[in-house]
Amino acid sequence: MMEALLDYLQQPWLYATLTATYVLSIATVILVILGENRNPVKSLAWVTVLILLPAVGLILYIFFGRNIKNKRMVSRRNKRRLLRLAKAPRHHRNPSSLPPEYQAITRLTQTMTGSTYIADNDVEIFSTGSTKFEKLSEDLRAARKFINLQYYIFEDDELGREIASILMERAREGVKVRVIYDHVGSFHVSSDFFKKLRRAGVEAFPFFKVAFIPFASRVNWRNHRKIVIIDGEVGYIGGMNIANRYLDGGKFPEWRDCHLRVEGPAVSALQYSFALDWSFMSNKILDDECSTEPRGSVGIQTITGGPMNQWNNVAHVFLRAIVGAKKRIFLQTPYFLPPETLLKALQNAALAGIDVRVMIPRHSDSWMLSYSSRSYITECLRAGIKIYFFEAGMLHSKVLIIDDELSSVGSTNFDFRSFEHNFEANLILYSPETNARLQKIFHEDMKKSERIRAEEWKKRPRIHRGLESIVRLLAPIL
Repeated sequence: MMEALLDYLQQPWLYATLTATYVLSIATVILVILGENRNPVKSLAWVTVLILLPAVGLILYIFFGRNIKNKRMVSRRNKRRLLRLAKAPRHHRNPSSLPPEYQAITRLTQTMTGSTYIADNDVEIFSTGSTKFEKLSEDLRAARKFINLQYYIFEDDELGREIASILMERAREGVKVRVIYDHVGSFHVSSDFFKKLRRAGVEAFPFFKVAFIPFASRVNWRNHRKIVIIDGEVGYIGGMNIANRYLDGGKFPEWRDCHLRVEGPAVSALQYSFALDWSFMSNKILDDECSTEPRGSVGIQTITGGPMNQWNNVAHVFLRAIVGAKKRIFLQTPYFLPPETLLKALQNAALAGIDVRVMIPRHSDSWMLSYSSRSYITECLRAGIKIYFFEAGMLHSKVLIIDDELSSVGSTNFDFRSFEHNFEANLILYSPETNARLQKIFHEDMKKSERIRAEEWKKRPRIHRGLESIVRLLAPIL
């Protein structure tokens, strides 16, 4: 029987049919890519991979290449309903006191996302995981009505179990507790961990659960947001996940990140972002009420982005902010893989005499992204951009500081994946005081960093240059 099967498989017509089918599949995928009229650089990267490594390229495209732009997360009717529930009173939504260039940013953000400028908020900045999670635990324990919690990574470790214990205890006391965790980000966490939450009364959903065949392509669209809303009074947003490494550094001496605690009417904007994702995953509309009481002087606008949006929302807002800078642009990011427009904007600013500084980690948690990030350093140095390698550990902060008043903190890395493929959320902060505090943190981090000089950078090993150039080719699809 085995011999008959081998004889059958060796028939020329079968080999020719399989070859033709394979070639036709590759050609069809290439035509689909070209027909989508994507960024030419990205399209060329995919076509190159498919031509040079057709088998590998076809698998990678199935998992990572699909385009879902302009797809709806929720119906327009439900989106309008959620937006009405989330809107702050009109007296909190007047940006007329802002400079004209910042008013343009508020209009741009509102046009793309529906998110309005909201005044009268208080913002607390956390630059260490220990201070953030100590305060978050305190706020969670004080919850009386509801907790909406969303993280890319929710580890089953000491910190994760502590947070889970608080959530379960609150749920048993009658507090409505909802959790969204990213299925891929938390893929290695045992399902028993989340089943235990559900048994205690916590509603927990994985975002875009990956079920291989027919949903393998979902693996590329990850919910990278880190948002918490407690009783509609307090909100958290930033770059920290729930994992021990944010406390002890993990394999690094230190894990530097940035997170915000918000009080005031802008908490309703965080609630709106969470409610959209919750409706997408559970088909339920949340009607939790949020406070409208003024708590401070910080103006806030939430900017969310994802692969279903018509525009690359966060990239557009960052571009507008960078182009409008007059004094300084300070950027902290763990991965620096800027799209061409943003790279040119940074170079343009530096060539115009604006103080442009980019800080990335010397040692990253991803060697591939590290080498890809370094491939942009030479052209940055040529334009006068100051590059700093953070030496004290892993720099995971996603912070953009513009001049003396505008800043942004959130989950968005300065790379293709965050701008195009991930579901991200940032706060745009209109506040001289908040800007000054973030500048102070940046300068403190500079003391733990080494500035890269052009002459020294040229002397790096040839093998490093080669790796940078090779990995750079994959930057648009990493």
